[in-house]
Amino acid sequence: MERERTGAIRAVLIDIDGVLTVSWEPLPGAVEAMERLRAAGLPLALVTNTTSRTRASICSRLVEAGFPVTVDDILTAPAVTAVYLREHHPDARCLLLNAGDINDDLTGVTLVEQEDDADPLTETDVDVVVVGGAGDEFGYEALNRLFHHLQRGAHLVAMHRNLYWRTADGLDLDTGAFLLGLERAARVEASITGKPSEGFFAAALAHLGADASATLMVGDDIESDVLAAQRSGITGALVKTGKYLPETHRSAEGTPDHVLDSFAALPDLLERLASGSR
Repeated sequence: MERERTGAIRAVLIDIDGVLTVSWEPLPGAVEAMERLRAAGLPLALVTNTTSRTRASICSRLVEAGFPVTVDDILTAPAVTAVYLREHHPDARCLLLNAGDINDDLTGVTLVEQEDDADPLTETDVDVVVVGGAGDEFGYEALNRLFHHLQRGAHLVAMHRNLYWRTADGLDLDTGAFLLGLERAARVEASITGKPSEGFFAAALAHLGADASATLMVGDDIESDVLAAQRSGITGALVKTGKYLPETHRSAEGTPDHVLDSFAALPDLLERLASGSR
């Protein structure tokens, strides 16, 4: 069921993983739908919590898959995190735990390297613990090191708190599953810079120069993508691909403005909204 929110949409925010691709393979009809949006001249931004690749790398993979996108179209959690750290923790020494090399998108951030044989009980040179995307790096030793820094007063910043994500082999654990333990053990609360934070959506709107009331967000995560966008005044569209689960949809604390079978149906939805029909 769709909620009563209609009106012409003048900009679109699009999640990548689970909406356009799964394991970087395009979903059926996604490339063609993106081409229709481009032909219509609609401003758009690809907004993603993906932390395993830089914006340039993401763009390269999408272009290889046939999507008509550029680096400037892509806004990532790491890029927004860099802005947050520069504004809220200038000159801080930051320890990053992340699966993948995203240093090129963390401009202006001082990252410290920790030696594997260093004594975590005596290290005192970390001001901010930064948690990115989960992977093999999230073992006991690494998480325990972060825990010790947090106990000594380091701030905790996380790029997102997604519990899982969709791969070609099914659902895999993501950062949120580990972040909950760190927060509870250290008795701290992480500052979240990616979706679903209001700051992330504000950055995306500013990136496009768009008004929330005339912008639509399409995603496969009902909480982090869709309902979070709606709380920021953005129209939300949930797609039944990627990490979408019927039980998560039913138990959500809100109702999406629109529900689509896939991203391929988005151009038709936008045309209906523009004509005032449903």
